[in-house]
Amino acid sequence: MNTKETTLPDQKELEKEIGDYLSRKYGDRITIVSTGLHPAVKEDKDGKGKSESSHKEQLYRFDLKPQDLIAYLDEYIIKQDRAKAVLATKICTHFNRIRYSKDHGLSDNSLAGRIKNNILLIGPTGVGKTFLIKLIAARLGVPLIKGDATKFSETGYVGGDVEDLIRDLVREADGDIERAQYGIIYVDEIDKIAGSIGRQGLDVSRAGVQRALLKPMEETEVDLKVSHDMISQIEAMEHYRATGKREKRIVNTKNILFIMSGAFDGLAEIVGKRLHHQTIGFEGSILSQSKVASQLDAVKAEDLVQFGFEREFIGRLPVCAVLEELTVADLQEILLNPNCALINAKKLDFLVYGIRLSFNPDIFGQVAEKALCEKTGARGLVGVVENLLLPFERTLPSTDIKYLVVDEAILVDPEAELQSLLKDPNCRRRHEEGYAILKESETQRLIAFLTIKKSVSLAQRGVEMTPERLKLMAAKIVDEPCDADMVCDLFVSLVDHIRGWQKILGDRCQATITFDETAIDYILTRSPQTMENIDGMCQPLLRFLEYGLRLIRQKQSAAELIISAAGVADPEKFINELVEKTYRV
Repeated sequence: MNTKETTLPDQKELEKEIGDYLSRKYGDRITIVSTGLHPAVKEDKDGKGKSESSHKEQLYRFDLKPQDLIAYLDEYIIKQDRAKAVLATKICTHFNRIRYSKDHGLSDNSLAGRIKNNILLIGPTGVGKTFLIKLIAARLGVPLIKGDATKFSETGYVGGDVEDLIRDLVREADGDIERAQYGIIYVDEIDKIAGSIGRQGLDVSRAGVQRALLKPMEETEVDLKVSHDMISQIEAMEHYRATGKREKRIVNTKNILFIMSGAFDGLAEIVGKRLHHQTIGFEGSILSQSKVASQLDAVKAEDLVQFGFEREFIGRLPVCAVLEELTVADLQEILLNPNCALINAKKLDFLVYGIRLSFNPDIFGQVAEKALCEKTGARGLVGVVENLLLPFERTLPSTDIKYLVVDEAILVDPEAELQSLLKDPNCRRRHEEGYAILKESETQRLIAFLTIKKSVSLAQRGVEMTPERLKLMAAKIVDEPCDADMVCDLFVSLVDHIRGWQKILGDRCQATITFDETAIDYILTRSPQTMENIDGMCQPLLRFLEYGLRLIRQKQSAAELIISAAGVADPEKFINELVEKTYRV
């Protein structure tokens, strides 16, 4: 008997076949990993992975305008209008310029002499410098890493290497070099590396770091593989063993935006002397303190050089923004903001124990006054609120108490109010009733906030802000402490999913089917507000619609159907009435 010789696949082909089979059966949850074998990559005609091309499409679709970014920042950041305007304008221009270059096929050499808009932020501690940058990076969807200037030293000395910032940015981008090349590097405490005036000799920890930052801030190429990084060395060896080729992973910093910040104590005096505003004696010190902000607004490169920075370093920071110190009124407004991270975080801390927490807004003024005494800006609010609530957070989870209102009694004597809450049923009832009242007033405030701040943006995304929808969104923010943007994104995705069912029902029933706004609201009111719950409500419609529309088409050539809230609530009754009406005619 003749037997045909079968050609066995090599290891690479075998692994790919097994991987394809498992992917078809289990999706992306199963991945074949084998030392020494090539990873299976779906390639397009150019030989590049599909994920890379999709990344490019996502990266270059940046089209945010400065005013849009300012409006977004206004929802979170109190005061700092000038700083927000400067940051939003220059950062939007930076990324829109990148997008324009890619869209128009401009080469790297076509914009010779281009100046990168690196930014210097000046302001005291706790005014929102770091929060601003984190918000902007999150809104843009670009990778961000934060570094401390005091941790670095000049290359070749003990201490961190400034090029590690670029390597950390790649890690933050999940190893995607191209995405990292359009990220943001934020370096805080930059004023601490200003060289000492009159210092002789090499200054490794200060001026040396400035010199080390010069090239990355402008344009240079950074090798991701370094001799002291064992992980990168092992990865390089594995790549060489698998492919027989050396891989050189390089990051170009041309489009990486650098933002530096610091408190710059003493800089106002330098600016004041230049402006001839310094007077002599006791009056002079008072005048200097009262005009610190206005003096810093007039800061020039020569002032920063006198402060201790090298001219080449300051020359690479062409944009400067000054943040103002916060007042009691500003701190109070932070606490009243629906997007206040501190208030939402404390509500969540108690909610994990099943305890509903609410704050009486009447005490925010006193909390702000106590926080101002800490002289740490908005960070002082954290300390004051934590100290107030720590006894309750420690004790209440072990009790059956489910409601806590932070009011005047807690502000005056937290321990006494805790003991009263533990022993007095009337005190518990007061907190429960107080929570219900505050929840209603907070819901109304949130409805007003959403109407003013979110109606236009949601309409642009195809979601109408009906009264019922506003109530649902406000209740969601109160019940599951989170910021308004998260809830808006959730409701947009839910409404899109509901409209996706319009197409599913229409295709199956061979008709044009639309949910009106009352139907969408009705579906959204059913808890929990999840995709699975929407599927569970829309699925029964399919059976009744298929049967009913088949009967209707016998009388009408084209079927077009608008489903109301009543149709979703009782689809059988809705379709029966529709059929009866059709045949009655």
